Amino acid sequence: MKTLTSADEIRLKANSVLDPKTKSSLGQFFTGAPICLFMASLFDEIEGNVELLDPGCGPGSLTAAFTDEAIARKKLESLALHAFDVEERISPFASETLSICESKASCEGIDVNASFTLTDYIIASGESSGLFCGGAKYTHCIMNPPYKKISAKSEHRLALRAADIETVNLYTGFVALAIQQLVEGGELVAIIPRSFCNGPYYQPFRELLLRETAIKHIHIFDSRSKAFSEDDVLQENIIIHLVKGQQQGDVTITSSPVADFCIDEETGTVTASDMTTRTVAFERIVHPNDNDKFIHIAASERDQAIIDRLSMFTSSLSDLKIQVSTGPVVDFRLKSDLRQELVEGAVPLIYPIHLNGGVAWPKDSKKPNAIAVSENSRSWLWKHEGYFVIVRRFSSKEEKRRIVATPYDSSLPGELIGFENKLNVFHVRKSGLEKELALGLYVYLNSTLLDKYYRLFGGHTQVNATDLRNIHYPSIESLTRIGSQLDTTNLSQKQIDELLDREFFEMTGTDSNNPLKTQEKIDQAIEIITLLGMPRAQQNERSALTFLALLNLHPEGSWQELEKPMLGVTPIMDWAKDVYGKEYAPNTRETFRRQTLHQFVDGGIALYNPDKPDRPVNSPKACYQIAPELFDVLSTFGTQEWEQSIKDWLSVRQTLAAQYAAEREMQMIPLTLDDGTEIRLSPGEHSQLIHDIVTEFGPRFAPGSEVIYLGDTGAKEDFFRKERLAELGVTVDRKGKLPDVVLYWPDKDWLLLIESVTSHGPVDGKRHNELRVLFQDSKPGKVYVTAFPNRKAMGKYLAELSWETEVWVAEAPTHMIHFNGDRFLGPHE
Repeated sequence: MKTLTSADEIRLKANSVLDPKTKSSLGQFFTGAPICLFMASLFDEIEGNVELLDPGCGPGSLTAAFTDEAIARKKLESLALHAFDVEERISPFASETLSICESKASCEGIDVNASFTLTDYIIASGESSGLFCGGAKYTHCIMNPPYKKISAKSEHRLALRAADIETVNLYTGFVALAIQQLVEGGELVAIIPRSFCNGPYYQPFRELLLRETAIKHIHIFDSRSKAFSEDDVLQENIIIHLVKGQQQGDVTITSSPVADFCIDEETGTVTASDMTTRTVAFERIVHPNDNDKFIHIAASERDQAIIDRLSMFTSSLSDLKIQVSTGPVVDFRLKSDLRQELVEGAVPLIYPIHLNGGVAWPKDSKKPNAIAVSENSRSWLWKHEGYFVIVRRFSSKEEKRRIVATPYDSSLPGELIGFENKLNVFHVRKSGLEKELALGLYVYLNSTLLDKYYRLFGGHTQVNATDLRNIHYPSIESLTRIGSQLDTTNLSQKQIDELLDREFFEMTGTDSNNPLKTQEKIDQAIEIITLLGMPRAQQNERSALTFLALLNLHPEGSWQELEKPMLGVTPIMDWAKDVYGKEYAPNTRETFRRQTLHQFVDGGIALYNPDKPDRPVNSPKACYQIAPELFDVLSTFGTQEWEQSIKDWLSVRQTLAAQYAAEREMQMIPLTLDDGTEIRLSPGEHSQLIHDIVTEFGPRFAPGSEVIYLGDTGAKEDFFRKERLAELGVTVDRKGKLPDVVLYWPDKDWLLLIESVTSHGPVDGKRHNELRVLFQDSKPGKVYVTAFPNRKAMGKYLAELSWETEVWVAEAPTHMIHFNGDRFLGPHE
């Protein structure tokens, strides 16, 4: 059993014991096994004498993952594990995990020493006799540090300051200290909030990180709630890999919708569902002329295009002579001045509830509508003239945009106005802006382009005035030009985006490379896929890009000019990268095939191998094509005929899907198993050979054997008696490394591990060892067999076949060839 598997069980026990409020107050959330697995895989080198630091270790899951990874690389001489945590109740859990790590490493012949220290990592590092007094010592660091703001005069802030570190949050303090304690060339992998990427408060930390280390890899999550979903953490997290003292080079950026990391059996790498990957020049992450050292993380070329397009706007708010401030009225401090109605001596008070596309005031609610002008309140009220632009600090779940801006024309009564603290307000020295400038600002802040950029740029769960100050804006001339085109502020999203696109055209004379057109096509594809009846699991970007590829529809293309190419899985993924800037990791091919294309075929949306229905499932020429009846329907999208066309198609969809299914079924190879189970294998030589193994080889050479597993049959799920295999001592989590056929022969108590070879994959030395390790706990004896359709196919691989294995050829089913050393030597009777 993997060390990480045991550690994750300990983590779950620890989670059930520890008080959630205590965990929240400490800012510590434990790392699940999939994330630990991925983080440990990111280290470039784990060799020689390794000293690992895990500060804020929790139950020790990250250390366990690192131990597994270090052992697997087989380059260790010694391993020292140094784990720290401040929570006393975590001690027995961390100690148990470390003990398992020691035991596992020792069994592999590694000199190992593990220690857990109950202490505050930052305070202990700052003490004169603490962790840091010995200087840099760690070769590796893996961490999930606590997330918690620290005040200017707190004990943690003072301890960090003593180490020449200036920061405002525990997590950046942990990372900064660990960087100092790493040896030159030491590596650090951490999962941390992305809030450090921008803003003035984190600038000293960014400068330290960029000065002392090279960024090698950044992983981002498409949803801010996915990394620590068990703990309801809404912080946007990233995983970052740093190397101390290394010259900065290109950076790998990966992303995934969820944190379901696992080992891809085909490549041996760690991946996640729909994981994307790209390698970018460092200058595209930290712009060379950016004095603030903001870190821009774009997971795809499409995201990069958004950053690049918005970079055309270079004005700061100070350039515009505009300020943005958090609403100054904190209602609980001015309770005695709050009024439900606008009585004499009071002025309007604007709350978030008053904003709904415009300012709807007064409002019948628990919130007051006015505030009395008094000695206490006067200094918090602003001059009531001109145009203000108001942005809520918190956006609701229903809103598609993170930034929601509302213009206000000072039309309510009174010479002063109050803005409540949950608002951000754009103003000029506590007064309103000129009309055209304010309306242009309103359009810009509500644009889809800025929303997309802000999601890449900001890691906060709310919109702070600081974030709004850090954004670049169009010039005064551009904003005024945009604002002068407005007859109303009741604009649709499309109208807002068109106004901004018009301004880009005014500035550049072209409208090419508009990333919003790309997003529009993806949104339209998802809309259509949903209408076509695809389940929620297929209503996503992966399926949308697959759908668009099958139509060869480019971002600037028209639904009236569609094509119907025949494409395989890899060409579809290449098309998504080249045309829509979304580069999926190579090991996500199976996700495309099993989670999108299978459903498209079953739903009558696409055809499988329409040019050659009997093509083998493992053929490199396997392909998909949009169904011809649907093709004609799709060409009406966006026209008056669309609604009736899609209605007509849906009425016959089931009939078409059944017709396509019947045609596919005709090509399938029927097979009846030992217990009478009837299955149908996909067409092709490979499946035919699997059929022959079961019906010809088994009865002749292992009569009465049970079929345990049949793989690569083209069915949605391979035939697998998993529980029966477990009874025989073999437990496998993933089927990827199983041979094509597994038979159990009760009479001999043997497991027959059979590879069906038509184009690749005999039991060579490497495969023999893989199967030996996978089935090492098998109670029955193991027999390794390679099956070929004929001797010609066998001839291609004769030199590769491993000793101590058997060979069977389907064209001569009554004979076997033994690669068995001195066994069977003697005359044949």
